[in-house]
Amino acid sequence: MDKATAHHAVVLLIAVVAAGAAAAEGGMTAEQEADRVAALPGQPAVSFEQYAGYVTVNESHGRALFYWFFEATENPQNKPLLLFLSGGPGCSSIGYGQSQELGPFFPQKGKPELKLNDYAWNTAANLLFLESPVGVGFSYTNTSSDLKDHIGDTITALDSHNFLLGWFQRFPQFKSHEFYIAGDSYAGHYVPQLAELIIESNKKTSDDHINLKGIMIGNPAIDSETDQSGMIDYAWHHAVISDGLYEEITKNCNFKLQNVSENCNSSFQKYVEVYNIIDMYSLYTPKCVDSNYTTMSESYSHLKGVSPKYTSLDKGRALAWYDPCAWIYTNKYFNRADVQQALHANVTNIPYSWLHCSGSLQYKSDDIAFSILPTLRRIIASNLRVWIYSGDTDGVVPVTSTRYALRKLKLDIVEDWTPWYTDNKQVGGWRVEYEGLTFVTVRGAGHLVPTFKPREALQIFNYFLKNEKLPSIPF
Repeated sequence: MDKATAHHAVVLLIAVVAAGAAAAEGGMTAEQEADRVAALPGQPAVSFEQYAGYVTVNESHGRALFYWFFEATENPQNKPLLLFLSGGPGCSSIGYGQSQELGPFFPQKGKPELKLNDYAWNTAANLLFLESPVGVGFSYTNTSSDLKDHIGDTITALDSHNFLLGWFQRFPQFKSHEFYIAGDSYAGHYVPQLAELIIESNKKTSDDHINLKGIMIGNPAIDSETDQSGMIDYAWHHAVISDGLYEEITKNCNFKLQNVSENCNSSFQKYVEVYNIIDMYSLYTPKCVDSNYTTMSESYSHLKGVSPKYTSLDKGRALAWYDPCAWIYTNKYFNRADVQQALHANVTNIPYSWLHCSGSLQYKSDDIAFSILPTLRRIIASNLRVWIYSGDTDGVVPVTSTRYALRKLKLDIVEDWTPWYTDNKQVGGWRVEYEGLTFVTVRGAGHLVPTFKPREALQIFNYFLKNEKLPSIPF
């Protein structure tokens, strides 16, 4: 037995013994105990509990969503619960949120061990990741037409809500906890739409009440007009496109329309070509150039002829992390049979490999909300806490787009553009306090803020949970 195997066996034994004691003392449900993850291959020893498995969201179609849950590192019984959703549409919160942003465990290059994330958000809350909609990651359906004919914003919110109802039945000890939803990118749709569904459901029944307190979304796609116009303006202002192309796109594209012209599509594709040479998700960090994975740096040919309103720019991209090839290690890790077994994943032998973003999902273009701003207005009116944060080196859903979108909300400003400081006395970014909404920029962060600025992202999350303003003077 080699050292890595021996270490894993010891960690597994310790975890199993601890699990038995906890189950006996806590009286947890049998389903909950069956979902316990004793230890993952290559996992460092940790003090917190983790669970993973499936919750069926539609019996007749055989739809089940996969989750991975981490209890807080200390006093989980007294900490809030956060559901984190990644965007896409059709990308995995386990591949991105957990494994490259804010979860406890990060796969590594050429090593069997997982790296422990010092800035994991389960230091502040119980942390739940969901692969949604069905067809993403390990989530599956027994009805193949689901993946082609039915997936859109509406069914995603409904299935996610059904998942939560089932999950709280399995984990009743967390049902009374303060509950929050967070996400990034296209989760600018997922998070508010799910929140509104919970709000409406809570009005109708007390039995399935969910103690929702607030939402937080990063670099969010929330308004098609401003998402696109802000993207092009940002590209020009950051010297990514020429004067001529900028003028051509602004002349040919009316982003207020749900279906843009062919001339607009043609001009827009000239802009998309920049994705072949730099990482627009993080303007100033390198792309993955590992010679073994050159085929993964795709040409974005799938965007040609598609309206920019409905493009999924997350598919197949290389994340710009301190190691821009990190997504490759994550992909390898979750396609390992021993990892899937430890996670109770892929129990139906899904006929395709696990991917960060689904290759089998066909998102319905007629079920994509053109704007989420009306939904946000209703959520704000319900007195939920709403925070939006934006990494300012993201060129895909840039800070420019978000500022344009927030301007359309026409909220009263309580405190205007104010710097906020990190605990090492540096300016972390700027913030604006609106009536009912807090907007925070993160200096030097790309599309997935916790990937690039993990310390600052955790600070933002902690202040969000406390419902306190980020410090406007150095600590």
